[in-house]
Amino acid sequence: MRLPAAVLPAVLAVVTVVTGCGGSSGPTTLTVLAASSLTDAFPELGRAYQASHKNVRIRFSFAGSQELATRVKDGGGAADAPADVIATADAPTMDTVAKYVDRSSRRVIAYNSLTIAVAPGNPRRIRGPADLSRPRLRVVLAAANVPAGRYSGQVLAKAGVTVRPASEEIDVRSVLTRVRTGEADAGIVYITDLRSAGRAASSVPIPAAHNVRASYPAAVIDDGDHKEASTAFVTWLGSAAAKAVLGEHGFITP
Repeated sequence: MRLPAAVLPAVLAVVTVVTGCGGSSGPTTLTVLAASSLTDAFPELGRAYQASHKNVRIRFSFAGSQELATRVKDGGGAADAPADVIATADAPTMDTVAKYVDRSSRRVIAYNSLTIAVAPGNPRRIRGPADLSRPRLRVVLAAANVPAGRYSGQVLAKAGVTVRPASEEIDVRSVLTRVRTGEADAGIVYITDLRSAGRAASSVPIPAAHNVRASYPAAVIDDGDHKEASTAFVTWLGSAAAKAVLGEHGFITP
């Protein structure tokens, strides 16, 4: 059937709209599960990546590494959907999800170390790990099953110090919050977290002989829907551009 000339433009318009909708599904959205100590650095990394990869959008979900590992095992991401990438604050936590990730994609993207966070000006005159055992000093630590908690335990063991924490927090950012709000006199946190506190907290260095090096591995999650895009992002995290951003936030890069 031959359509009248007057009708033809309208039909062509409808075909164009339908074809346009079916031919482009929009950018790929990657869900990245990241340790809470990456809260400041990763959004900037995401913006830098998106600037050079216009077809990718990155959605971050930050929490304690142990919580992220549980989500991966349960098959849930930021909104109970399969996540695409996980970045933890230690290797042991990543090891617990080894069978859920692409092992060939796994790589250490950054290193960190620890410091003692205290109130501005250090009013309790804390000088190092040994002082954390002082009576009536309110010390908070990350829980023992959290990377920051394990690292803190290693620091205290090296220093030969026993601490009875006033509380054990679910992630390192919660430790810092306790100190910043005056609910604690001191807490062990990552150096990068202390930087984010600005004037709200001061730092008491931990001697190199007692400190540890925290490693941050990242990997592609097998159940994710965007394996190729996820692999490209994890690979990019080892690039010079990504290392520059991580360095600006106080991380050491491989």
